[in-house]
Amino acid sequence: MKKTPLPETEKIILGIDPGTRIMGYGVLKILGKKIEVLQYGVIQLEKYDSQALKLKKIYERVTQLVEEFLPDEVALEAPFYGKNVQSMLKLGRAQGVAMTAALMREIPITEYAPLKVKQAVTGKGRATKQELALMLEKILKIQFADDTLLDASDALGVALCHHYQNGVKTTKHKGWSDFVKENAHLIKK
Repeated sequence: MKKTPLPETEKIILGIDPGTRIMGYGVLKILGKKIEVLQYGVIQLEKYDSQALKLKKIYERVTQLVEEFLPDEVALEAPFYGKNVQSMLKLGRAQGVAMTAALMREIPITEYAPLKVKQAVTGKGRATKQELALMLEKILKIQFADDTLLDASDALGVALCHHYQNGVKTTKHKGWSDFVKENAHLIKK
């Protein structure tokens, strides 16, 4: 007797790269082994004078994304520890506000260290933002217009890392070296 296959379940993942100058976001839809980019972009916060207004704008935009895409899960890039304590505090506030917008809808949140994201997507934990973006273009079959969307590519990387942590990696690439071999023509010397 043949078993009837289970229906594929759809999952929407909102990835966020928190920031107080620029915040990246990316939304992925997962259906079986198919990964589709629903939306990505950046929130330009440099134009706002006060920290409070920046946090308000982060909350409003993340709330809009949550209401529009109804994500099943949110993945955030965890802040990395630098020498500037004030920057860390501001970044932590931005992350907290983004988390609050998701938590208001009781959406599960997972944090990933930047090294973990780069390792999961490129196979190299110390990959540059540009290397991460190139790998995402290949995996997700998209094209980033320019370097102004590197924060958005980071957010998509976080979402993809989250998917990889909870499912089967669907890319044929085993790491950065495979990508480089297949795309040598893209690498500037």
